[in-house]
Amino acid sequence: MEPIVLEWFSYLLLGVFAGTIAGLLGVGGGLIIVPMLVFIFTGSQFPPELVVHMAVGTSLASIIMTSISSTWAHHQHGAVIWVLFWRLVPGIIVGTFMGAILADLMKANALRIFFGVFELLVAMQMALDIKPSPYRQFPHQLGTGIAATGIGVVSAIVGIGGGTLTVPFLVWCNTSMHKAVATSAACGLPIAVAGTLAYSITGLNELNLPDGAVGYIYWPAFIGIVITSMLFAPLGARLAHRLPVGILKKVFAVLLVVLGVRMLWN
Repeated sequence: MEPIVLEWFSYLLLGVFAGTIAGLLGVGGGLIIVPMLVFIFTGSQFPPELVVHMAVGTSLASIIMTSISSTWAHHQHGAVIWVLFWRLVPGIIVGTFMGAILADLMKANALRIFFGVFELLVAMQMALDIKPSPYRQFPHQLGTGIAATGIGVVSAIVGIGGGTLTVPFLVWCNTSMHKAVATSAACGLPIAVAGTLAYSITGLNELNLPDGAVGYIYWPAFIGIVITSMLFAPLGARLAHRLPVGILKKVFAVLLVVLGVRMLWN
């Protein structure tokens, strides 16, 4: 098989897996997409110092389309709390740009280690089903801004839509799980858009970018992932009503541990 054909097949297959998992477990595909893109980009002989940054940036770009689809589906069911969304958006956008700038300043190894540790923490939270206690009301604007900025910073550094951070925060603020997930899905869109723009800009000064890249965004991977993830996310959502999701979450947690350890070990 020609290298270019194998590369495109890898992106399409990654989209299938990421889309199905996102629909099945409600977990953003970034936790899968980033480490797998690191593996694919490395095999494609991309400059080692750019591999992790490009994986994170491309992951954020691929989240744009899935966020739009997911947000629209939740909106049709009246589950998105738009008042909370608009309160969070300014801080999220600022934090996302800050996170992208910080990531650009980080060496590839530092960014890789940060992602690996974060993925292991998410795996632990998922395996143990740790959930915050909903014991307080939504904070005032300052507290909201600080929380939203923190969500944006971390999401931009690890290339995710922020659901693993936004949902616990909203639940902690006494939002029902159903509406927290829906509102978090909506918040993933400004993270993805701002992150894509920021990673496109911060990577422009790199001299060894491969063909098809604009900054840290590698558009062929974006196209391949988006095509299949959009097709298979609804399948995952349908399977969620037929399969033991609790058991699958623990299996997925094991997969995250494997990917996280691999990122740390690489």
